[in-house]
Amino acid sequence: MSVVSYRNVLTRAKPEKSLTRGFKRGVGRNSAGRITVRHKGGGVKRSYREIDFHYDKIDIPATVKSVEYDPNRSGFISLLFYADGAKRYVLLPAGLKVGDKVITSEKADIKPGNRLPLKKIPVGTFVYNVEILPRSGAKMIRSAGNFAELLAHDSGYALLKMPSSEIRKVSLEAWASVGQMSNEEYKLRNFGKAGRSRWLGIRPTVRGSAMNPVDHPLGGGEGRQPRGMSRVKNMWGKGIRGVKTRTPKKYSNVFIVSRRKKK
Repeated sequence: MSVVSYRNVLTRAKPEKSLTRGFKRGVGRNSAGRITVRHKGGGVKRSYREIDFHYDKIDIPATVKSVEYDPNRSGFISLLFYADGAKRYVLLPAGLKVGDKVITSEKADIKPGNRLPLKKIPVGTFVYNVEILPRSGAKMIRSAGNFAELLAHDSGYALLKMPSSEIRKVSLEAWASVGQMSNEEYKLRNFGKAGRSRWLGIRPTVRGSAMNPVDHPLGGGEGRQPRGMSRVKNMWGKGIRGVKTRTPKKYSNVFIVSRRKKK
């Protein structure tokens, strides 16, 4: 088992009560109570932290008051105290500490945690928490350790190299935060035991070859059997591992300059 060392990073154990609420966990069931997504359910009870993705406090400086753990996301979060008295939770970039100052402004300095329109950010800068449409709220690059590299400004669009290696066009009027998401060690974790997955709400995964023929295309047979088909399938007979699932005429295809590299 391997874990992320929180002791040297986090500065507060309990969240700000005014910025938390209860919520219904996604347990893979639809409105009729039937399982539509397998391997979900159970887990430790969580409270939801209200994260500010819109950053509507323009030109108002803020101070980082704490670095906190959020059970609902992979990166760390920080509590900001704005100069006008407001409190907000935001995603924490790597390198930001308690007491540091940040600001959302078109005139902000290019340093971690500050937020600017892409047209004001120099080429070569790492960004995270990026909007897809101007002033719509951050939608992209929000997971632990992730960042996008700003490659160019071109004809009203910024070219971003995404964490997946895809190169994508985003409006220069969209806003982004400077830096890289915190908790870079997140992807190095090893759960080590089944119980740790259950705490996170991840239920066991049964191999198709261990099932009966009525339950899975790979099931049945005396002893271990070869797959017997050219491509591996899921329990509904649909191809997996390498099958393209993206809608061929998706609206955002025009914004993709270069597709991600296949592994």
